[in-house]
Amino acid sequence: MVLLKMKFTQQRRVRLAQGLWLLSWLSVMCGAFIFCLGVYLKIELLRRAEVMDNTEIHVVPNILMMVGLASIGTNWVASRVCQDSLDASRFPRWKVLLLAWFVVAALLCCLLIAVVVLSYALQGRLEESLKVGLRNGIRFYKDTDVPGRCFQKETIDRLQMEFRCCGNNNFRDWFEVQWVSNRFLDFTSKDVKDRIRSNVDGRYLLDGVPFSCCNPASPRPCLQHQLTDNSAHYNYNYQAEELNLYSRGCRQALIDYYMDLMNSTGPGVLSVILIQISVLLSLRYLQTAVEGAMALENPEGTSEGYLLEKGLKETFEDVKANLLNMLKFGQVDPTDTEESPEAASAEKAADNTEKAASPPPAS
Repeated sequence: MVLLKMKFTQQRRVRLAQGLWLLSWLSVMCGAFIFCLGVYLKIELLRRAEVMDNTEIHVVPNILMMVGLASIGTNWVASRVCQDSLDASRFPRWKVLLLAWFVVAALLCCLLIAVVVLSYALQGRLEESLKVGLRNGIRFYKDTDVPGRCFQKETIDRLQMEFRCCGNNNFRDWFEVQWVSNRFLDFTSKDVKDRIRSNVDGRYLLDGVPFSCCNPASPRPCLQHQLTDNSAHYNYNYQAEELNLYSRGCRQALIDYYMDLMNSTGPGVLSVILIQISVLLSLRYLQTAVEGAMALENPEGTSEGYLLEKGLKETFEDVKANLLNMLKFGQVDPTDTEESPEAASAEKAADNTEKAASPPPAS
C-alpha cells in the first residue's frame, strides 16, 4: 500500500528540487527567527528574575533557542540534498543520512508544537512565581544596606514606573510591610514609637506607598502618606481617589506583558511549523522520485514519488528496525573477540590428540 503516490518526470523533479532549495533557505531564515525570538524572550525573563520565585517558564525560550539552531542546521542539509539530487553520482551518499534527517525534522516540529502548548500551560506557574517573587521584593524593599538585596528598592521602583503598577495585587499591599528602613526612622519621635508599639511584630507600618506608585496622570499632586485618612487631605476620599495612584497590581501587569509576548509568538511559530512540514514532505517526494529513477537505470525517465511505501504500521516497524541497526553499527560483538569455554576446551583437546599421534623424534 503506497500512500500519496505521484508521477515525476525529469523536468518535474528539477522543478521540485529548485523549489525545495528555495524553501529550505526560507526555513533557515525561519530558524534564525525562532532563535532570535527565544533569545529576546530569555532576556526579558532574566530582566525580571529578581521578582520571580522560580525559572520554570524559562523552558519556553530554551526550547525556542535549541529548535532554532537545530532548524538552521537541518534545513541547510536539505538545501545540499536538493543540489545533489540533480547528480546521480552524488545523491546516493545521502541515502543513510536522510533517515536521521526525517526523524530530526519531525522532532523539531513536535518541539515547536510543544512550545505553543507550554506558552499557555505555564501561565499558572508564571503567576505563582510572580506572586511569591513580588511579595518578597516588596518585603525586602527597605534592605538597601543588606548584601544581595541592596538593589531591590531600585528594581521595584523601576518596575512600578515602567509597568504603571503598584504593589503585588494593588497599592494596599504596601500597608502590610515596613518599607522604610530603620536607618531613616527617628526613634526619639513619639509618632514612630507609637507606630512600632502598636504592631505586634515591632514593625513601622504606614498607610502610605513609595513614590513610584504615583500616577503622573492624576490631576492633583501625589499623595503618598496617610492615604486612609480622609481628614488629612483637602477634598479627598480614600474610597474614590484611586487616580492618584496606580490601581493595577504589578503581578497582573507582568502576567499580561509576558502572556501577550508569548501569544504574539504563537502565529510566528505556527507559520514556521507549516514551512518545516512542507520541507519535510517535499524532500520525501524528491528522495523517492530520484531513487525510483535511479532504480530504473534511467535518470531522465519518469518515476514515482510517494510519502510512505507501506502502511503506517509497517513503516513504523521498518523505521524502528533501521534505527536499531544504526545504533548497533560499530559495536564490537564480544563473540568475535572472546572464545567460548567449550570452544577453547575442544581446541585444547585437539592439540593434545595431535601431539599424542605424532611419532617421537629418533635418538
